Parts: sequence; structure tokens; C-alpha cells
Amino acid sequence: MLIASLSVHEAAHAWAADRLGDPTARLLGRLSLNPVVHIDPIGTVLFPLIAMMTNVPLIGWAKPVPVDTRHLRHPKRDFAIIAAAGPISNLTMAAIGAVIFALLPDAAPGDIAARALTRPLDTLLLEFIQLNVLLAVFNMIPVPPLDGGNVLIGVLPHAGGRVVEQLRPYGFLVLYALMLTGTLSRVMMPVAFAIWRFLRLP
Repeated sequence: MLIASLSVHEAAHAWAADRLGDPTARLLGRLSLNPVVHIDPIGTVLFPLIAMMTNVPLIGWAKPVPVDTRHLRHPKRDFAIIAAAGPISNLTMAAIGAVIFALLPDAAPGDIAARALTRPLDTLLLEFIQLNVLLAVFNMIPVPPLDGGNVLIGVLPHAGGRVVEQLRPYGFLVLYALMLTGTLSRVMMPVAFAIWRFLRLP
């Protein structure tokens, strides 16, 4: 589910860039739902596996989609739109999952076979929705290189954008500091729960 969700996320960046005039990602084969073109062996596979097996807090990543702002008609604004496209795709997947979850018929109390079929499907859908909500919220944290940082650079005046851009080399250090102090969860979880309630999920 993680790899599929990240593939859609990265393809959304590539699609938005292509629509706004930059064909770079498309020409490099990144306008695709094929996970192979988006997977980073360390960030997408190794780190998540280590985190799941050891509970060590590791931040993963996929291959970033290349964007050449020289091809964009409105570079500053369009770069922010391209950055926002990834989290928007995660929220879209979460919403689609919530609709499917709502449409699933409830098994009758005595129908053991139906319950055995629907319960794993319910669990799978809820995990898929939760994952995509968390991916969207995490990626919109306004710290570069996350999408939220790139959106912030795009919407701030040039002077403010330059200040945020200067954080980019230290972005992962900032994120680990937020995570290890518990600030990250305190910021993310209220937003994630609000989206969860909006989707009318149990």
C-alpha cells in the first residue's frame, strides 16, 4: 500500500508539471504509475522495512520528481501547485477509499462466511485510507524538502521564500528534531483526525 500510494503521489507531481508546461518528468518516464520508476531502494524500501521491524523512527522517501522551472509559465506559482499535487493525490485516494468503505454492505450478524470476507477488506481499506491521510498531512509540513515547504516557498514573497529555501539542506534534521521531541505528532495528529472525521470513518 505504501509503494502504491507513493507511486500515485509522485506521478501526480509529474502530471501537474507536464500540464503546467514542464515535460522534464514525462520525458524521463516519471509520468507513470509504475512503482519501479519512483522507488528509491533506500528511502522507499529499506528505511520503511527497518522502521516497521525495529520501531526505529526513520523517515522514508521516494525519488523526487525533477522540475525545470524554466519551462513553467509562472515559475513561482506553478512550482507550488506541482508540490501540492502530491498530497492532493493522497487525499483523493483517501476519499475514494472512504466512499468504497461506505458502500460495502454490512454482513448479517449470523453470516460467518460473509463476516470472514468483509472484515479483512474493511481493515485493508481503513489502513489504506489512514496511510494516505498521514502521507498527505506529513508531506504538507512546511519544511523543505517536503511538499509543504515547496508550497510555502511558492506562496511567500520572494524574500520569505529565500529564507525558507535556506532551510533545505537542514530539512531532514529539522524533521527528526520535530519527531524525536514529539512535536511532529502533536502537529500532525489533530489534522489527521479532523480529516478522518470529515471522511466519516469509524
